[in-house]
Amino acid sequence: MAIRSDLNTTALAYLGDAVYEVIIRGMILEKFPQDAGKAHKHAVKYVSAEGQARAARQLIAEGFLTEEEEALLKRARNHRSMSRPQHADPRDYKYATGFEALLGYLHLAGKQGRIREITDRAIQITDTAGQ
Repeated sequence: MAIRSDLNTTALAYLGDAVYEVIIRGMILEKFPQDAGKAHKHAVKYVSAEGQARAARQLIAEGFLTEEEEALLKRARNHRSMSRPQHADPRDYKYATGFEALLGYLHLAGKQGRIREITDRAIQITDTAGQ
């Protein structure tokens, strides 16, 4: 699928949110196949703005992203939005939006392997947070 040039970073984040949610739900359901309540509680730490922002910041700090990926993430992070986060720090919300936009872009570009690499590393970062 070709990436439409008129898609802005907000639209990419919209798609990326769904991409990451599916990956996380699949991972969590492997651990808790019989308990949707437990699955949801465990998924929140990964899909929350705080969790995604932590992963995005660490991916940048590690140099894990290509220059193009980092530039897209930062462009989406810096995009002026009229929406305000209800349950998140505004800075975390912006980084989370950048992270989601990157995943949305990679999905449209057909780069499923790279999505997996980034999400696997994001999951590791979230799992080791606070240890």
